[in-house]
Amino acid sequence: MSGEFPRAGFWRRFASLIYDSLVVISLSMLTAILYFAVIQVLITLGVIVQTEGLDPAGFIDETPLLSGIRSALFVGVNIVFFAYFWTKSGQTIGMRAWRLKVQTRDGELISWSQAVVRSVTALLGLGNLVVLVDFKNKRALQDYLSKTEVVALTKEENKRIYRSLD
Repeated sequence: MSGEFPRAGFWRRFASLIYDSLVVISLSMLTAILYFAVIQVLITLGVIVQTEGLDPAGFIDETPLLSGIRSALFVGVNIVFFAYFWTKSGQTIGMRAWRLKVQTRDGELISWSQAVVRSVTALLGLGNLVVLVDFKNKRALQDYLSKTEVVALTKEENKRIYRSLD
């Protein structure tokens, strides 16, 4: 038990990750649409010269700089998504549904730097596998590396956090 609430186990974390994955996929799709639109505008304006015979998606794939920018955008959008919610309330959309909260070991909201470290070291959710063998502490790889923890909230506390955001 950490403070007032017990640390969250693997299965609740996993279920939360599934919910958040749906949001992340949607954000990635929106990012791709906006990126392709910007590239198309730049091609139309003549700022970028498109290779003959390639559509914009193929052109991006064949151009290392554009492909790299696209990858960096996807990573950046996902990091900002998680970091924003973790620093604002300690809960992403999936965490809210499963009554989980990420916090410092003192029960405070985490900082942006902690949120970025958590996002990067979560290894697309694989860091949560550590919880399966860390019976005593129930902490994931990203918890250890960012000096945070994920706790399971009561229904009442979950509602209180949500209401305090208004």
